Amino acid sequence: MIDELKQKLQAEVERLNHDLNFVIPKEIDRARQHGDLRENSEYKAALERQQFTTARLAHLRLRLGKLSSVSEKDLPKDRVGFGSRVTVQDAETKQKEIYALTLGDFIEGGEDGDEMPVSMASPLGKALLGGKVGETVAITLPMGKRKLKIVELETVHDLVKE
Repeated sequence: MIDELKQKLQAEVERLNHDLNFVIPKEIDRARQHGDLRENSEYKAALERQQFTTARLAHLRLRLGKLSSVSEKDLPKDRVGFGSRVTVQDAETKQKEIYALTLGDFIEGGEDGDEMPVSMASPLGKALLGGKVGETVAITLPMGKRKLKIVELETVHDLVKE
């Protein structure tokens, strides 16, 4: 799972590098040919895209650097961590929900549609992180407090075996 994430990040880095080195310079050059740069919206848009692409590349490289030091062996086998699929039950409504913990950059829908992706940086992700089956976690959300009991846990180690 970590290797898949590294590949996704690397693919985006390569795409952004191509844009930054080939596509955007052509857009800037084309916009310069229109004349007065002070009132040239295409020129300003190309420069903004260049700045955004540069910032995104820096962010992705930082993320890749952090991921390169993480190994699946380092992830806990009995606690909620990156890549875990967690089934929780709301203390009030008794409704069960399934969450998949992931990094915020790569939140995608579950393959079977019954799990909701959750960023580990979100309030819910932070509350669940490190939890064990049977524990109850409290989350403060804008709509109020929620208490969720962890009723089932599948870690990266379990999911890789499938």
